[in-house]
Amino acid sequence: MDYQEKALLDFLLSSGRLDPGKVDTLKVEAMTSGKSLTDLLLSKRIITEEDLAQSRAKVLNIPYFSEPKITVSPELLALVSVDLARNYQVVPLELDKGAGVLSLIMEKPEDLSIVDFFQKRTGYKIKSYLTSKSNLDSLISNIYSQSLSGEISGVLKRGKEASDDTGVRLVTSDTISQIIKEPKIVEIVRKVLEHAIRLRASDIHIEPEENITRVRYRIDGILEEKLTLDKDYHAALVSRIKILAGMKIDERRIPQDGRFNFTSEFGEVDLRISSLPTVNGEKIVMRLLKKSGRVPTLSELGIRAKALATLEEAIRIPHGIILSTGPTGSGKTTTLYSLLTMINTPRVNIVTLEDPVEYQMSGVNQVQVNPQAGLTFASGLRSFLRQDPNIIMVGEIRDEETAQLAIQASLTGHLVFSTVHTSSAAGALPRLLDMGAEPFLLASSMTAVIGQRVLRTICENCKQPYVPEAAVVQDIQNILGKLLDGWIKSNQQKAEIAKKNGVPFMLYKGAGCDKCGDTGYLGRIGIFEVLRVSEKIARHILERADATTIEKIAMEDGMIIMKQDGYLKVLDGISTLEEVIRVAQV
Repeated sequence: MDYQEKALLDFLLSSGRLDPGKVDTLKVEAMTSGKSLTDLLLSKRIITEEDLAQSRAKVLNIPYFSEPKITVSPELLALVSVDLARNYQVVPLELDKGAGVLSLIMEKPEDLSIVDFFQKRTGYKIKSYLTSKSNLDSLISNIYSQSLSGEISGVLKRGKEASDDTGVRLVTSDTISQIIKEPKIVEIVRKVLEHAIRLRASDIHIEPEENITRVRYRIDGILEEKLTLDKDYHAALVSRIKILAGMKIDERRIPQDGRFNFTSEFGEVDLRISSLPTVNGEKIVMRLLKKSGRVPTLSELGIRAKALATLEEAIRIPHGIILSTGPTGSGKTTTLYSLLTMINTPRVNIVTLEDPVEYQMSGVNQVQVNPQAGLTFASGLRSFLRQDPNIIMVGEIRDEETAQLAIQASLTGHLVFSTVHTSSAAGALPRLLDMGAEPFLLASSMTAVIGQRVLRTICENCKQPYVPEAAVVQDIQNILGKLLDGWIKSNQQKAEIAKKNGVPFMLYKGAGCDKCGDTGYLGRIGIFEVLRVSEKIARHILERADATTIEKIAMEDGMIIMKQDGYLKVLDGISTLEEVIRVAQV
């Protein structure tokens, strides 16, 4: 037994991870079998690989690194290539140029030959971090395998080999034409956009900080950091995007908007660009709108059972207002598109006023608002009434004028679709009254209101069941009430399996895999509440009843609220309880 194994044994004993009564037996077995003590500990599952690595870190007095995913700058990846990472089992963590120190995550930091190699190759002192073999493999896979940082590091490396210029020139009016053609910058922008399309991102954030620029993608509603760049590249990167979007490159003091189209092997998108001056430079946000995206059906969105029947009945009425409510990014416009698709025939004239036009629909007259030219939701709606429409969609009711025009249009025989920013379906009615809508007109014009949120769905590739805790079971029983009895009757096989585990139902979660990027989630689905404006609710509108009262009456009429719909989708194994609480907790 060498000194390291002895020190490791002492640490395991002192930390309580090893039973003292087993030590002598293990020593004898190690001597007779010729195996090392660490191999025996692992093979007998006395300790895990993670325990062993942490113990080694303590013994060697080296910091331990446990994170399975990190974001590494392309400059660092160019410094430590994928071949070096795999051959020497190292991953670069950070570089402190001022102190001249390169931090590396290693499986065997005690191997001084590896440390010496990287010191000579990079010219920096090496600070070592220890991690387990499996965690290091995961890090190498996540960082280098098809990662944005890995692709950008290759671009920067090729750019450095092709030119002695180590930095990016200062952006001035004289250098605009050069920036447009700068190979490195053109390639970085292209890679960032391609990667976003490939990962199904809805938004790209390019954010300047004091020393770096961060690139984050919004995937399935959650922002994820995908790239960090040296701050020297920020001005040129922003300038390139602003040029593509037709924005003023020399104006950095005020926010600007622009747009452009991008096509790659992964698809074609329209990009809506927004710039914002911050203390560290201009921040860019790009919204990706798929041009070839098919409008999903109501069932595909997650609307089912009575909610689906209520909406199908509402759109058969040739007049009235159907509203979709929820916060930004909750899929309101997509739901309205699905409804329009169901009634889009050559026999009706459909006009839409949107900001922006997210889907291009055949047979529909779609108009983009342009406030600078005087085309607002209110002015556009007024013009639409002279276009002999049957069905009108207004992107959003924001003010009193738009609300009154929408109501007048519905009362004169038009079917009107629109959105309102409220937290629930019932809350839309008091909101319109607050905007100045007359109660008697609102009660006559409203047909249905949809409340919605968007959940991430569990990755089917790594989905697994688990037994919920008693408090969780109680919470679901309280929220669902009689709906739970109906679910159990409709899912007797699932209920029988749960009963064997001592619970009325099982829940599900994603363990994390390559398909879902170790998140456990892949894709999204909506949770909904559909409020039908019955005669009883119309009478309460006349009395200016609050949202709580209206919601209570709707539930008595059979409306399932969003949280209940979410919990039913949790029981079906579509999403997780944590997701429902995250998006639907009031």
